[in-house]
Amino acid sequence: MSTSPVILLLSGSLRSGSTNEAVLRTAQAVAPSVGVRAVLYDGLAGLPHFNPDDDTDPLPAPVTGLREAIDSAAGLLICTPEYAGTLPGSFKNLLDWTVGGTEISDKPVAWANVAAEGRGGGAEATLRTVLGYTGAGIVESACVKLPVDRGMLGADGTVTDPEFRRRVGETLRMLAAAAEARA
Repeated sequence: MSTSPVILLLSGSLRSGSTNEAVLRTAQAVAPSVGVRAVLYDGLAGLPHFNPDDDTDPLPAPVTGLREAIDSAAGLLICTPEYAGTLPGSFKNLLDWTVGGTEISDKPVAWANVAAEGRGGGAEATLRTVLGYTGAGIVESACVKLPVDRGMLGADGTVTDPEFRRRVGETLRMLAAAAEARA
């Protein structure tokens, strides 16, 4: 019996109802149609501030949970806003906790930039830099620009546009294919 690969969804936003989270919830909704299981990580707010002195065994429980979630996933899809020209501090903190571990090394990773045209480049550049330190396997073809405005959201908080949903599904499919090729 074959099981569907798990794609871990990481939102860089703590804002309730953010468009970044809406994109990831949309990914969850379309995942079964492309043969993957999409799991939304919800522990961003509970991570302690990164301190290298604490990056030892035993790790803080929220960090252990993060690393276990990454380790058990076949790939990662990130959707984060840009704040002051870079990643939000809380999401950079999450990534800092992954630098000391090996769970993300060579793992297929992609991101969706949902900012309006011409925006979000600072967050993408920082994400690329930090992921380089983790050894993540960036799947360039799966990194997409998918602008979202609130008018695109349905009552369930997901993006309703069929073409948008198709593109999110294609991103998940590419991540799963990269994970299968890695295995």
